[in-house]
Amino acid sequence: MTTTEVMQIGRDLMVTAILVSLHTLAVSLIVGLIISIFQTLTSIQEQTLSFAPRILAVAIALVVCMPWTLRLVMSFTYRMFWHVAEAGF
Repeated sequence: MTTTEVMQIGRDLMVTAILVSLHTLAVSLIVGLIISIFQTLTSIQEQTLSFAPRILAVAIALVVCMPWTLRLVMSFTYRMFWHVAEAGF
């Protein structure tokens, strides 16, 4: 295996990791921002108010995006097995 192939595998790993975690992080960020704006407008300073809606929104996002995430991870796993078979290990 050459250095270029190893760098390509590392890049593929990083892109896959970012894509797998992107939807949950984005949903958490958006829900947190909305709740923070709501707290600012209503002068409610309860710190624990943002956790329950955030957890619920992330759980829904995980369920909704699960088929796409599984396809992405399965594709990555297939490519890694193909690299291993190609290298002859």
